Amino acid sequence: MLVGIYNEYSAKGTFRDLAEDVVAYERAGADIAYVAEVYTFDAVSQLGALAALTSTIRIGSAILPIYTRTPSLIAMTAAGLDHVSEGRFVLGLGASGPQVIEGFHGVPYNAPLGRTREVVEICRQVWRRERVVHQGKHYRIPLPENEGTGLGKPLKLINTPVRSRIPILIASIGPQNVAMTAELADIWQPFFFLPEKAKDVWGRSLADGAAKRAEDLPRCRSRPRRSSASPTIPSLCWTRCVPRSPCTSAAWARRAATSTTTSSAATASRPRRRRSRTSTWRARSRKRKRPYRTSCSARSP
Repeated sequence: MLVGIYNEYSAKGTFRDLAEDVVAYERAGADIAYVAEVYTFDAVSQLGALAALTSTIRIGSAILPIYTRTPSLIAMTAAGLDHVSEGRFVLGLGASGPQVIEGFHGVPYNAPLGRTREVVEICRQVWRRERVVHQGKHYRIPLPENEGTGLGKPLKLINTPVRSRIPILIASIGPQNVAMTAELADIWQPFFFLPEKAKDVWGRSLADGAAKRAEDLPRCRSRPRRSSASPTIPSLCWTRCVPRSPCTSAAWARRAATSTTTSSAATASRPRRRRSRTSTWRARSRKRKRPYRTSCSARSP
């Protein structure tokens, strides 16, 4: 099982606090640090800074919404972050939702599955340094003459990426989205996840997607955001995500060495803060070993 730190986008504190925590977790042996992006500060600038401050811990976006950047820009950004981190970047993608995409970005929220599939295909084409030619339903590269000036010609990335296959993580919970993830992605990140129910909820979708998976792709791994004890499904690879704040690396390291449960360690040295009703509800739900939301829709997260 892998151990990761997830930067909650609503967490208090400065970026310096985040960076110091990530460096401390790296020294303690954490495997990966994720940075979120919703209608928040962008994740890319923070990931670039973390790449410069660390040397072994992997860094990942969790997630970059597919609607907010062109597929080629997503590929360029991933290649750039993999370059500055010397091959430690994981590209996390997701469809987000209509409230964020339409309400904040002003972009129509349509065809999340088809768009995700095409984004993945274009990214891998860019990383192989092929001349990008893609005539899909949602993205056309180069742009056809009747849709532009007609001057666009196929181009390939000028720089040589550190890796021609950067790992792609897709966040998905809907049946069709999960099947597509199992078919195309390197890593699956579900939400509202209970290991003992995973097969019942997603077993058929995962099997359907795996049956269509290309032979040259390695097996898709699972990295749910989960902070309880180790799950019991041996065929999957897990990331146990540790809350970033409040914590200290020394206390976390001691805890990690003696326990299989995740903890937001060492709060005793900091002033006790009063919990909001929402956080109390979430804590009680985790104690009952079920998500604080009891239902999940088929819509992509």
